[in-house]
Amino acid sequence: MSAPIESPYVESPSAESVDVAIVGGGISGLATAHRLRELAPQLSVVVLESRNRLGGVLETVREAGFLLEGGPDNFITNVPWAVDLCRRIGFAEQLITTNPDQRNAFVVRRGKLEKIPPGFVVMAPSRLWPLVSTPILSPWGKLRMAGEYIVPARRDAGDESLAAFVRRRFGREVYDRLVQPLVGGIYTGDPEQLSLQATLPRFQEMERKHGGLIRGMRKSSHGGNPTNYQRNDTTPPNKTQDSGGRYSLFVAPRDGATSLVDAIAGRLEPHTIRLNSPVANVSHLPSGGWAIDLADKDTRQIRSQHLVLATPARLTASLLKPTLPRLANDLEKIQYSGCTLVSLGYRRQDISHPLDGFGFVVPFIERRQILSASFSSVKYAGRAPDACVLLRAYVGGALQPELAELPDDQIIELTRRELSALLGISGSPVITHIHRRPQSMPQYYVGHNNLVDSIFQQTNSLQGLHLVGNSFRGVGIPYCVRDGEATAQQIVDTTTIRTQ
Repeated sequence: MSAPIESPYVESPSAESVDVAIVGGGISGLATAHRLRELAPQLSVVVLESRNRLGGVLETVREAGFLLEGGPDNFITNVPWAVDLCRRIGFAEQLITTNPDQRNAFVVRRGKLEKIPPGFVVMAPSRLWPLVSTPILSPWGKLRMAGEYIVPARRDAGDESLAAFVRRRFGREVYDRLVQPLVGGIYTGDPEQLSLQATLPRFQEMERKHGGLIRGMRKSSHGGNPTNYQRNDTTPPNKTQDSGGRYSLFVAPRDGATSLVDAIAGRLEPHTIRLNSPVANVSHLPSGGWAIDLADKDTRQIRSQHLVLATPARLTASLLKPTLPRLANDLEKIQYSGCTLVSLGYRRQDISHPLDGFGFVVPFIERRQILSASFSSVKYAGRAPDACVLLRAYVGGALQPELAELPDDQIIELTRRELSALLGISGSPVITHIHRRPQSMPQYYVGHNNLVDSIFQQTNSLQGLHLVGNSFRGVGIPYCVRDGEATAQQIVDTTTIRTQ
C-alpha cells in the first residue's frame, strides 16, 4: 500500500493577529513566505493550508523501490527563479539533469511511435531537413509547412488561438500531427481556445519581428532571440537539438518534488505552517487589513495587514465573492482542465520498445484514450529499481475530460491497454498508482491577458490583497516562484518594518 512521503509539519491551532496571512501551501504560497522570511524576518507570517500536507499538486510517493510523482516532475532552467531559490536554500546540489543519451520524444502516428524531428520546438522548426525526412507528415503536409516562409504576417496585433495561429502559418496537418499533441502535453488543454499571447507569446513576437517562424528560427540559430514555449523566457539561445523539446534545460529534485517542498518549508519558522486549516471566508476590515475565518470546529479568526491568496482562481473567487463580487466574477472566468496520472512499473524484459526517449504524445485525431506518457525512469535516474522501468500516463484533459473521471480499475485497464499496444508490453505491471488531479490546470483562453489585467487592476485598488499562483501569468514551477517572490517584495516595499 503506497502512501505520501510524510511531512514533518503539524497543525498549530493558536489564533493571532499577523502581518501577513498566506492562504494556500503550494509552491506559490511557500515561495512567498520564504522570500518574506529572507527580506523581512521581523514580519509575522502564517501559511494556512487546508490539507494535512504542503505542496499542492507537488506530491512524491515511494512504493516498492519506485519514486512516483503526483504532479510536475521537473522544471525548466532557462528562466532563473526556481533555480535561484534552490541555490539560496542550499538545494541546488539535489537537482539532477535529464539522461543525456536519450533526449528524444515521440508522437503517435497511425498506432506507431515516430520520433519528433530534432529541432522542432512546439510549433517551429530550427532545422528543416528532419522535417523533410520525417514520416509524421505527408508530402503535402511538408510542402505546406515549407510554405510558411511566404505566408504574410498578420497585421492585427490582437490575440488569437494557438490552433488558428498554427493553421494559418503551417496548415492543418502540422497542427493536427505535431502542435496539438505537444501543446496538449504541456497544458492538457484545447489549442482551439488557448491564447497565443498568454501561452506562447514568443511565436507571435517572432511573426511580427521577422515575418514568420521559419525566418525567426533561422535568425535565432545565428544569435537572435530564441523561441520559447514558456512565458517570458529571456535567456540566451539554446544550441541543443533535442527531439520535441529542450530536455537539456530541465532538472528534477533527486528525491522527488516533495523534497523541494520540504526544503523550502524547512527554512520557515515552525509556527509559520498551519496544516488542516481550511479557510471559510475572508473580508476587508473597515479599519484596514483583512479578517480570515477558519472553517474548523472551533471557528477562529485571524487578522492580517496583508492577505495573500495562493489558491486556484475558482477557490479564490469563492472566498472573495461575498465582499468583492466583481473581482470574484472575473476570477470565475478562468477555466480549468484536469487529468488523472497513472504510474505503472514494469519489468524491463516485458517491454519490447527500446524506450530510447523520454516519452510520447498522442494527437487527438488518433482517437486513443491517453494524452501522453513519460518514460520516467529513462528521463531521470533513481525512479525505478534495477531491471524495472517506470511509465507515467496522462488521461483526460480538456478534450477527453470524461476519461479522467472513470473508476480506478477502468482507468488502469485502459492505460495498460494503450501502453501495451504502443510499447509492446507483454507482462503485468509490478505496481500501479493513480493520482487524480481534477480541475488542476488553468486554461489561458483567448483574451486571458486582458482578463488578468482587469483582475490585478482591482486588487491593486485594495490595500493589502495579493493574488499569486499559476492561474495568472505562467503555469510552471519557476513562474509560481517568480510571482510569489515578487509579491513578497511588494509587501515589504509597502509595509513599515518593525526594528528588532
